[in-house]
Amino acid sequence: MNSQVEEKKNIVGMSQSCLETFLKEKGEKPFRAQQILQWVHQYFVHDFDEMTNLSKDLRSKMKEWFYFPEIEVASHQISTDGTEKWLIKTEDKRSAVEIVLIPEETRKTLCISSQVGCELNCQFCHTATQGFDRNLSSGEIISQLWFVQSLLLKRQKAETDSNQHSPVTNVVFMGMGEPLRNCDAVLIAVSVFTSDFAYGLSKRRVTISTSGVVPGLEQMILKTDVALALSLHAPNDELRSELVPINKKYPIDLLMTTVAKYLKSSQRQIHVTIEYVMLQGVNDHIKHAQQLAKLIGRYVSGQAKVNLIPFNSYPTAKYQCSSFDAIKAFADVLRAKDIITTIRKTRGPDILGACGQLAGDVLDKTRRRQKYLQETSQKFSEANASSF
Repeated sequence: MNSQVEEKKNIVGMSQSCLETFLKEKGEKPFRAQQILQWVHQYFVHDFDEMTNLSKDLRSKMKEWFYFPEIEVASHQISTDGTEKWLIKTEDKRSAVEIVLIPEETRKTLCISSQVGCELNCQFCHTATQGFDRNLSSGEIISQLWFVQSLLLKRQKAETDSNQHSPVTNVVFMGMGEPLRNCDAVLIAVSVFTSDFAYGLSKRRVTISTSGVVPGLEQMILKTDVALALSLHAPNDELRSELVPINKKYPIDLLMTTVAKYLKSSQRQIHVTIEYVMLQGVNDHIKHAQQLAKLIGRYVSGQAKVNLIPFNSYPTAKYQCSSFDAIKAFADVLRAKDIITTIRKTRGPDILGACGQLAGDVLDKTRRRQKYLQETSQKFSEANASSF
């Protein structure tokens, strides 16, 4: 006889299909999964006893099967532009990840994390300097939206100006980590975000951003067609391999071919957003804009828009942001080719909440953080020595 006690599951991290399968195995009616999802993600209850359309017997069993996560906020900052950033502890309390809420007049965008740190080592990204610990579970990913959405609901009830604290309308996987290196958990989260019994977000309001993990893109082709953002940052293999090292494994031709395949796989009209961080004297020349326009025309003509991102600096950064004139000239080249091009407005830089600035608190298994700090310290010492 197996006397081992069954480990409780994080109720927030379970999709409808996972709940249905679990309940069926326990001899319960699978349709109860829909009711449970609504209680957890629409009414934001934190107590199984409050799920009043479920029997007392089922509620009692659920206390044995599931638990609600405790969200421990390590820090909370508010930018002068209204952007909010939370540093929240992981479930094991060993590390912490950052999430950012970006409010605008017509929407509220939540930037969430998928990993503790990041496995990739993009040269301009602050997260990369923190190293990598592990993937987040589906529960830890979904809990980020669950936490913020429930917080906004509480604020809404407490304030007379309900529009000020309206719910999250958009979710982007652009926080810490590479989402497609944690594809299974991310896709579970996506199914919850878009479920009518949970958050009910349309697929165009959920964006997965990737640095180019081709196997993950192939998995997306089979399982979803949410909005896609590609962190490209360079128009040729030589430069991209320098800035985004994963390009050495999945070069531009393979990557863009797979992106085009993803766009064609959807039954609805979708596009890819090409993210391009502007680095002074590195990737911001007119020739780079021309190469980028040619690349888009070859693979995703008419199905791409470009988002030029002014580089957001951070302590010890080795790059500088391109000048406004350089960014505008770059954009003009693309627009002349009828490519929709926007220049991203920087949000939350004063709290290191802008694109590429998230760092968190990572128990680094890769020792990349230690190596980076040693190299930075050495460069600092050499610079000071040369000034005398």
